[in-house]
Amino acid sequence: MAGFAVEDLFLKIAARTVPVGEVLIVFGAVGMVAFAVLARRRGDRVLSPAILSRPILLRAVFEMAGRLFHTLALAVVPLALVSALLQATPLVVVAGAALLFGERVGWRRWAAIAVGFAGVLIVLRPGTEAFSAVALLAVAGMLGFAGRDLATRAAPPTLSSLALGVYGFAAMVPAGAAVMAATGTAPVVPGAGAAAALAGATAVGVGAYYALTRAMRTGEVSVVTPFRYTRLLFGVALAAALLGERIDAATILGSLLIVGSGLYTLWRARRAA
Repeated sequence: MAGFAVEDLFLKIAARTVPVGEVLIVFGAVGMVAFAVLARRRGDRVLSPAILSRPILLRAVFEMAGRLFHTLALAVVPLALVSALLQATPLVVVAGAALLFGERVGWRRWAAIAVGFAGVLIVLRPGTEAFSAVALLAVAGMLGFAGRDLATRAAPPTLSSLALGVYGFAAMVPAGAAVMAATGTAPVVPGAGAAAALAGATAVGVGAYYALTRAMRTGEVSVVTPFRYTRLLFGVALAAALLGERIDAATILGSLLIVGSGLYTLWRARRAA
């Protein structure tokens, strides 16, 4: 989660001068090559008939949607707000694990999930003057990431975590190309600062992506996902220290409800185990 927060910071910096579609293409292509090299060195098979299985195809679709909307949100929404809204991902994943995979989630954890969603609404503040429609881009990205995590759980065991990383980053390339084609944006040559930011995002993102994939495949979803709330702490700290952002009282209150529900969900899952 610390790695993903740093990745977000670098992508936000790069998106200041480089089109979002181009950011996705470069980030996805370099990350795909990096994971392919790692998989090759370890002897993992990247090309397999399993890539045409339903979970992998769904995972690619959700990955494209998640990355696309999340990167768009980073370009136009404050990093602290994006980090806060992204914390709803574990709520969706835990609920999805119960509904789709039959994992046991009692009424107390369902209540905690409801409280967490209430926190999301407080952060968004729909129907008020403080509501910003562009913040819904972060919500769409969050839903895409939740779908990706659930599909990762159902991925064929014959595919290694490194192979899944190849497919995950590869999905960003067509997503970025679609954005550039739809908006008629021409590619630009990144300046030194943007190039360094893209390189940093790729290096940190590859490590974070690998760690998350391994965690989702080897641990119980309802136990692993609450740890994703720590991304909020890292994201807010980076936004305040390096971007000069400040979060208001409503965002703090909503974030506390989201994090509190996640911690409670973790405690209930461990007690049940």
